[in-house]
Amino acid sequence: MDYFKLKEHGTSVKQELNAGLTTFLTMMYIVPVNAIIMSQAGMPMDALITATALITFFATALNGIWANTPVAMSVGMGLNAYFTFGLVIGMKIPWQTALGVVFISGIIFLALSFTNFRIWVIKSIPIDLRRAISAGIGVFISFIGLQQMGIVVNNDAVLVGLGNLKDTNVMLGLIGLLFVIAFWAWRVKGAFILAILSTSIIAWVFKIAPYPKEFFSEPASITPIFLELDIASAFSLALLPVIITFFVTDLFDSVGTLAGVGNRAGIFDEHSDEGIKRLEKTLEADAVATVVGSLVGTSTTTSFVESASGVEEGGRTGLTAVFCGLLFVLTIFMLPLFKAIPSNAVYPVLVMVGVLMFSELAHVNFKDPAISVAAFLIVVIMPLTYSITNGLSCGFLAYLIVRLLRKEFEHINVGVIVLALISFIVFWVQ
Repeated sequence: MDYFKLKEHGTSVKQELNAGLTTFLTMMYIVPVNAIIMSQAGMPMDALITATALITFFATALNGIWANTPVAMSVGMGLNAYFTFGLVIGMKIPWQTALGVVFISGIIFLALSFTNFRIWVIKSIPIDLRRAISAGIGVFISFIGLQQMGIVVNNDAVLVGLGNLKDTNVMLGLIGLLFVIAFWAWRVKGAFILAILSTSIIAWVFKIAPYPKEFFSEPASITPIFLELDIASAFSLALLPVIITFFVTDLFDSVGTLAGVGNRAGIFDEHSDEGIKRLEKTLEADAVATVVGSLVGTSTTTSFVESASGVEEGGRTGLTAVFCGLLFVLTIFMLPLFKAIPSNAVYPVLVMVGVLMFSELAHVNFKDPAISVAAFLIVVIMPLTYSITNGLSCGFLAYLIVRLLRKEFEHINVGVIVLALISFIVFWVQ
């Protein structure tokens, strides 16, 4: 195990195994959750379960071996919802074309991972706007979760209204939401997957959903979605803003997650060459995984904040990620169980993830007029227009306009101008 430099990082095989198991339990939920979300785009759920498990194994193990960091990766929450509800359902784009968008954004991310461009983008956009983007995506996916649960419904008079809380399925969703909030508040390990299973058991006991007649089976084939992406159709001016959105969001999501996880373990020390190198290699693994994921049939892959749970257990090297990735192979054989999980046992997780992402607003400096206006528009426009792209565009344009009006030219850089111009194009081509 000298490859992972265990002694140098003050850890052991046993400690890394415990950390990998902890990370696995806290993010195991992604397999059924992602499959249910993306199946709404018309993709076969059986194939999605296998594809999600495979790409999680591949991405996590790749990062462990390539970057030697205890960071697990899988299909990103938020972008998978945007893929389904924003692109396929909202923009009426075939899921094959949407996979093409993911592929192109991944290729861009991969190509730029070997340059200083990503650092330039990160430094160009104020950290407060990055936090607002995270919060806006949180509100967006929470809105989708509440809508799919039947708590928020269409209302012709005022656009949206409160659903029928007496409906059995809606009540099941509320119970699931209570479970996920309670387990998270109690800091229970594996809170999300425990909430999903607890809600599912209630649904099975009270015959709200059919219970699984078996728990394990042979893995489902990914043939229906493997290499089905339509890259040619994704190459269009109309989809350029969407491609940029996937790229920028994945970049910010990854960097934000890695910063949080890395600070706790001292993994990505900005003042050391090794720390910077590990960060760069982790981002490279992320980019490769996104490209491979689009070929397998999944949305954008990103680093998971649940990796922090493994770090808390003492995970310090890539061996943690390798163990975690290997454990995800087991989920390939759990198709009957995952298919028996009712959707309203899953969507409460989206709401809770949104709550966690929304908390980033606590660090935003709302005393700055430009930041205040831009952050507000980012957070509000995303859910109201059902589009992450529109939220980003409004925010970048508003930030530049307010800075110009206040003659605060020292806060304007080339990156801000470029992103504002792209934002203007977004509205121009619509």
